[in-house]
Amino acid sequence: MINLMHIPGLIFQPQKEWQKISQENNQIPGLLLGYVLILALIGPVAGYYGTTTSGWQIGTREAVKLTPDSAMTIAVLYYFAMVISVIGLGFMVRWMCKTYGGNTSLNRCIALSAYVSTPLFLVGIVELYPVLWVNLLIGLFALAHAIYLLYSGVPILMNISEDKGFLMSSALLALGMVALVTLLALTALLWGFGIQPQFTD
Repeated sequence: MINLMHIPGLIFQPQKEWQKISQENNQIPGLLLGYVLILALIGPVAGYYGTTTSGWQIGTREAVKLTPDSAMTIAVLYYFAMVISVIGLGFMVRWMCKTYGGNTSLNRCIALSAYVSTPLFLVGIVELYPVLWVNLLIGLFALAHAIYLLYSGVPILMNISEDKGFLMSSALLALGMVALVTLLALTALLWGFGIQPQFTD
């Protein structure tokens, strides 16, 4: 659970925190069990509560609520999508390191992926009161900070120059955008097969 102690530093002093992380012996089981699997719960749990109690509100229209069964299905899929995304990004980092001559240790690559995702994990708390414009606004700030963590963390954790780190981070960001579009397409596909939100009357 010691990994959770990195959260304040990653939010307020990223450069110093990356230096600390680079000196640790990061192991994948510890990263997953002591960080990713815990923080990934925030969004799904908050989303389940928010969508079944206060409901989604778009503009001035009345809020709509999900049925508990539908909200649970979405929360479980949401949770696994986040965990798989972190692991997938870690493998992309490792693959990209071969091109830019960085540290290809899978432990370090998963560590980078996990810690870069921190703001996106934490922002899930706003789903307790799911007002669309509030979620979007705060989500954009979280995404911007995650991108900053990526650009500041790659050179330090991967042991490459700032120039190569910038290029590698940009390539990873582009791959991340492709992965996001793919995830949205899969969501639409699942909806087409009947796995879609069910609203209360």
